[in-house]
Amino acid sequence: MSDIKNGCPTSENFKEAVCIDAGRVYDSCCDRDCLEDLRVFLCPEAQSKIERAMSVRIKSAEVLNVLVDVEPVNFNRGFFSCDLTFFFLVNLEVFTSPHSCPCDIKGIAVFSKKVILFGSEGNVRVFSNMTNCEERHEKQFCKTTNMPKCVVQAVDPIALSARIGEIKDCYDSVGRIPSCVCDYIGGPVMTDLPSGAPAVFVTLGLFSIVQLIRNVQMLVPVYDFCIPEKQCDD
Repeated sequence: MSDIKNGCPTSENFKEAVCIDAGRVYDSCCDRDCLEDLRVFLCPEAQSKIERAMSVRIKSAEVLNVLVDVEPVNFNRGFFSCDLTFFFLVNLEVFTSPHSCPCDIKGIAVFSKKVILFGSEGNVRVFSNMTNCEERHEKQFCKTTNMPKCVVQAVDPIALSARIGEIKDCYDSVGRIPSCVCDYIGGPVMTDLPSGAPAVFVTLGLFSIVQLIRNVQMLVPVYDFCIPEKQCDD
């Protein structure tokens, strides 16, 4: 093992420089969003409780999933548009009368945003025998473009408030919510409520970090192989 000085290998133990393929962060950004009046989509059973409710209180919220779509920006080479769609699981308490105990329900809230980041240029096509193909003899002919990878880091949002309101015309156009997200609340949600129907609207505080990463070849110094020094406990 190489000698360690101040937590790092000493330069005297430098052996060679090797080329590695690793992800380099070309650009990143962080954001604090206050998401006001996000509509909560509910399953039919939970929606029936909201129709009889007097008030509602938000208990917590968590990030279930983030759908990411990356597209190059026209006339601005090297920059990419990252379309992000956040899906939140919202836990609510519903009060149907002044002196009754609240009942718990769960719903889905959706938030979309777009960021533009620099991801460098990479017009090469990548071929590999590790690409997963249905036909074994076609593996060598599978290719992928060298698009940058968008990585989103987000902590569970801060649950600020919740209220019962009415559906407006502006909420008529609702995108499809994936079934894997709806499964968290027990089934499909109701997205086609008529105008004027009661619905739950929440306000969340979200902190997120977005990174645009591309695989590059880098030359790094090698000191020695990393061998664990800690013994495994029986």
